[in-house]
Amino acid sequence: MTLVTTITAIAVTFGLTAILGYAIIPLLRRMKFGQSIREEGPQAHMKKAGTPTMGGLIFLVAILIATPILSYINGVLTTQTIVLLLVLVGFGIIGFIDDFIIVVMKRNLGLTSLQKLIGQIIIAIFAFFLLKLGPFDTVISIPFTGFELDMGIFYVVFLIFWLVGFSNAVNLTDGLDGLVSGTSSIAFSAFGILAVSYNQQDIAMFSFVVSGAMLGFLLFNMKPARVFMGDTGSLALGGALAMISMLMKQEFLLLIIGIVYVIETLSVIIQVISFKMTGKRVFKMSPIHHHFELSGWSEWKVVLVFWGIALLAAIVPVLMEVM
Repeated sequence: MTLVTTITAIAVTFGLTAILGYAIIPLLRRMKFGQSIREEGPQAHMKKAGTPTMGGLIFLVAILIATPILSYINGVLTTQTIVLLLVLVGFGIIGFIDDFIIVVMKRNLGLTSLQKLIGQIIIAIFAFFLLKLGPFDTVISIPFTGFELDMGIFYVVFLIFWLVGFSNAVNLTDGLDGLVSGTSSIAFSAFGILAVSYNQQDIAMFSFVVSGAMLGFLLFNMKPARVFMGDTGSLALGGALAMISMLMKQEFLLLIIGIVYVIETLSVIIQVISFKMTGKRVFKMSPIHHHFELSGWSEWKVVLVFWGIALLAAIVPVLMEVM
């Protein structure tokens, strides 16, 4: 995959996302698909109430248009491309239904955790058996070591855990303007570079397309955000990232490249365990980005710092693997 092809993939999807954003955001506003803000959250966020949500539709449509066309033109449209689109769209649909119930039907809880889990498991199983039609490797390995373990049919259990875990991790992180848009653009770009070095051109194409879409979405999602991606976008991005790591057989490398999502999730787990066991909270609020806000950091400062962490976490493994 040449540099020109990479730039083209990013630029095309960036432009397409921007065009769709200008078309869809006014529609979301007219349909009153506004975000409701939880009262127990930071008070500074209350002014965001009513900002259009479900904006994940913008970049999902852009990715769905760009990926097959660009992949076909460059001769890299494969079963793995289809699986990635399946997971992206499938998890996006689950998020869309959840957003729709909350925003349109005015039922604050949306889908139950069990309903989401069942939907995610069905998509994960379908993706696994689609991959098994070809020569899919069920071996997992530890990065930078020679350790490998063939899990056989039990790999499907790991696949479900990985997809569900990271889709929810990205969902938890989506709480500040531009936070997930920026970190996911970095993460997908990192996997794109790695995919090129591994000669997995189909995955590289998909990764750079998504990265371009996220940069385009940032035009509308940076503070002050004109639209939020909602569960529609965050669940889709997390599922796609997890699937990429599995197709590249670099599952645990995602723990490094996606370190921001890991930290955010751990902060919630620690907070819940601490409160249930001791009645005390470790953080002022979880996920941890709210803790820094309540500690006096501006929202923009939190986002910039987390972007920086994501960038450093992506650069290190990329340099180690490529060099």
